[in-house]
Amino acid sequence: MASLPTNTYLQKIWNSFNASIGDIVFGMEDGTVSIFGLVFGVAASSNSSAPVLLAGATGAAAAAVSMMAGAYLDVQSTRGIAQAQLAHEKAEIEQHPEEEYEEIAGRLRRAGFTESDAQSVLEMMKRTPDALLKFETAFELQLGNAAEENAIVHALWMFLADLFAASIPVIPFALFSLNTARIVSVIITTLLLILLGIGRALVAHQKMLITVLETVGIATAAAVAGVFIGKLIGG
Repeated sequence: MASLPTNTYLQKIWNSFNASIGDIVFGMEDGTVSIFGLVFGVAASSNSSAPVLLAGATGAAAAAVSMMAGAYLDVQSTRGIAQAQLAHEKAEIEQHPEEEYEEIAGRLRRAGFTESDAQSVLEMMKRTPDALLKFETAFELQLGNAAEENAIVHALWMFLADLFAASIPVIPFALFSLNTARIVSVIITTLLLILLGIGRALVAHQKMLITVLETVGIATAAAVAGVFIGKLIGG
C-alpha cells in the first residue's frame, strides 16, 4: 500500500489500519451479514419501519461491542501465548546456548547450506546481540509480531468496522417507508457485500469472482433465514 509521511498521527492511524486489516474485513462482513438477516426478519413481519429500525440499531450496536470484545480477548490471548513462548525460548538460549546454535546449524544444513556456510552464519549470529533469539522467533516459533500486537487498536478497528457495516442495512429504514426501505437496503447492502468480497479476495489472495459470490451468497442465506423466522413467528 502507499506510504504516508512519517511521524504524524495520520501515519500512526494508517499503520494501525494496515495491522488490523484482517479484523476490519472480518468485522464488516460479520456486521453486514448478521444485521442484514435481522433487519429482513423483522421487516417480514412488520407494517412500519420503526420496529425494523429499532431492532437493527440495537442489534448493530450490540454486535459491534461483542465483536470488539472478541477481538480484544483474541489478541490478548495470542500476545500472552507469544510472550510466554519468547520467555521460554530466551531462557533456553541463556541456559544452553551451544545446543541452540547446534539446532540452528542442523536446520541450515537441512535447508541446503554447506557446513562451512552454516558455520559462517553461526559466527555472524554470535557477534550480534539477540540474533539467536530473533532467528528462533522467526523460524522456529514463527511468531511474527504476535508478541507486540496492540489489543486495544485491533478491538477499536473491529468495533468501527462492524458498526459501520451493520448500519448500512438499517439506515434506509430511518429515511424511507417500509417498502421503499426494503428495496434501498437490498441495493446498498449488495453493493457493500460486493466491495467486501473484493476486499476479502485481495487480503486473502483468493479468486475475486468466487469470493464475491461467496460473500453475497452468505448474506443472502442470512436474509432468507431471517425472513423465514420472521414469517414463522410474526405471522
